Amino acid sequence: MSETRYTRDHEWVRLDNGTATVGITVHAQEALGDLVFVELPAPGREVAAAEACAVVESVKAASDVYAPLAGKVTENNATLAADPALANRDAEGEGWFFRLVPSDPASFASLMDRAAYDAYVAENA
Repeated sequence: MSETRYTRDHEWVRLDNGTATVGITVHAQEALGDLVFVELPAPGREVAAAEACAVVESVKAASDVYAPLAGKVTENNATLAADPALANRDAEGEGWFFRLVPSDPASFASLMDRAAYDAYVAENA
């Protein structure tokens, strides 16, 4: 069974069978507007927690995407690279950015659950 957690930088991470799938939240894509370009980390790249490892550009701005967990990137979303607007249409589903194997899976528990993230967004709106 997978579970989703969130960061203060508006990334989501879903842990399923030891693999973490990472993307940006609906809130982030709404704030950015229409996405026109994404740069994704290459498979095999080792990332540290909170490291900028992807870039998203919209008609409004460019923004870094941070790794919510340390680990090794196993896959990036080639469909998203070809069609960045996929993140606008399905940010927390098919619009995922990359997958990684966490070096410390227990650190997943330190991220916000949905209720905590929604409260964080409401407090910082």
